[in-house]
Amino acid sequence: MADQYQFNSNEEKMVKDHLDRNTKEIDLINRDPKQINEDVVKVEFEDVIAEPDGTHSLDGVWKLSYTTFTVSKYWCYRILSAIFGIPVALLWGFLFACISFCHIWTVMPCIKSCLIEMQCISRIYSLCIQTFCDPFFEALGKIFSSVRVALRKEV
Repeated sequence: MADQYQFNSNEEKMVKDHLDRNTKEIDLINRDPKQINEDVVKVEFEDVIAEPDGTHSLDGVWKLSYTTFTVSKYWCYRILSAIFGIPVALLWGFLFACISFCHIWTVMPCIKSCLIEMQCISRIYSLCIQTFCDPFFEALGKIFSSVRVALRKEV
């Protein structure tokens, strides 16, 4: 009975830990904590539209253009993310789950299998090198060990 209680207690702890990891508090202020989009999507009005000296539109048009650009970009992004954000997040979650599944259940076992097979082949290769190449190069070393090179400067 004590073993059954201990098993249930451990199982409850594992489930609680799993839920805690998957339902962590999300930061609504800093939504890019790792700055993965730092250089990519920070597009401001001045980055897209600029009037050089000597070619200026009316001040009212310039201000209204700035406001139109900024507000339309803001609301367009909000509307698109409201409509497509959850479905696209679902697709990306599915894709990364599939990638993780393939990596865990196919790629790593294949790599491990290859490493095991390569270990056998490396032993055979090492044995061949020791049997055939080592004596050959030792003999060449002994043959050329008595060779002396002398440099002379001719005047």
